[in-house]
Amino acid sequence: MKKEKKKLSLAVQIFIALVAAIIVGLLMVNHSDFATSYIKPFGTIFLNLVKFIVVPIVLFSIMSGIISMRDIKKVGSIGLKTVVFYLCTTAFAIIIGLAGGNVFKGLFPVVATTDLTYEAAEAVPFMDTIVNIFPSNFISPMVNANMLQIIVMALLFGFSIILIGERNQRIIDGVNTLNDVFMKCMEMILKLSPIGVFCLLCPVIAENGAKIIGSLAMVLLAAYICYFVHAVIVYSLSAKVLGGVSAVTFFKEMMPAIMFAFSSASSVGTLPINMECTEKLGVDREISSFVLPLGATINMDGTAIYQGVCAIFIASCFGIELTLPQMVTIVLTATLASIGTAGVPGAGMVMLAMVLTSVGLPVEGIALVAGVDRIFDMGRTTVNITGDACCSVVVSNLERKKEARKGSQK
Repeated sequence: MKKEKKKLSLAVQIFIALVAAIIVGLLMVNHSDFATSYIKPFGTIFLNLVKFIVVPIVLFSIMSGIISMRDIKKVGSIGLKTVVFYLCTTAFAIIIGLAGGNVFKGLFPVVATTDLTYEAAEAVPFMDTIVNIFPSNFISPMVNANMLQIIVMALLFGFSIILIGERNQRIIDGVNTLNDVFMKCMEMILKLSPIGVFCLLCPVIAENGAKIIGSLAMVLLAAYICYFVHAVIVYSLSAKVLGGVSAVTFFKEMMPAIMFAFSSASSVGTLPINMECTEKLGVDREISSFVLPLGATINMDGTAIYQGVCAIFIASCFGIELTLPQMVTIVLTATLASIGTAGVPGAGMVMLAMVLTSVGLPVEGIALVAGVDRIFDMGRTTVNITGDACCSVVVSNLERKKEARKGSQK
């Protein structure tokens, strides 16, 4: 009897593709035009397919999750826990970023600050952000892939289905069937992940190979050490203490999503893989389908670390010593800005401009790090999606404990 060939897991396949992309990218440093013209398009095709499936998955999985809860109060309970967790971890992230920036401050390169120009994108006023969460058109949120508006639509539809009572069975069956169809479609697309990862990462390495070992290497190293410290300390403790999952199990099951996020630098694009990973960690589908899309939009722990490191670096380049009150201001601004800039293209840069302005640092300093922003982005996206997954593990465990307490009181 022939032994069946053991297939490589998705995590191993993505890892092999990631290593291959780095090696090939470094070999093509002098031929980056070829990588950009002929390899990157295949990565873009894959990312387009992932983005195409994200909207229906978010819409129908949230609706399906709400319907299965059959309780509007439970949705509110999950939403509150999610937002509180995201705000707390973002505050920790910016503190770690500032601490790391101060530790590395003496090692940062001396970079000329004359003739620097950077035009900061105008920050959207907070109240406008609140208004823009609510859709004014049925089709527009889906066309523009506006995740916050899609979440609001899914909540409204889900609540409405619950409230019409006994007549809703056919609608429930229809929503669940459509959810299953889109999930199956997602599985098919995700089988192409290793090819997508290689084609997305290889051109980035080919274009930035020389820059990575250039003058900004120490700033990049500081940011990546802070990313690592935040993930290992904050997420490990949260997953173990609040989520009931060991750190080893958490990171082992998260590997496919982590590697995909690192190579694609897209939180929304990583959403389908993140959903699969959290389900393997035992997170209820109804919770992951609500927490993860919200996190992909408003949770920016990695971006907050980037703010802290870059603020210290830019201040040192201009010969400015940040005081303790200024650092506290940075923590508050970055934490609130993580929600205030939700859904804004290039949110990292917009947030950094807001943070620098809040403590009187020259916004032109962003030009110092803009050249290697993609390298920063790969790390901060990885931290962001890992934080989303950690939140879903924590919320799922807390909700289970709450239901168990209710059951024991009956």
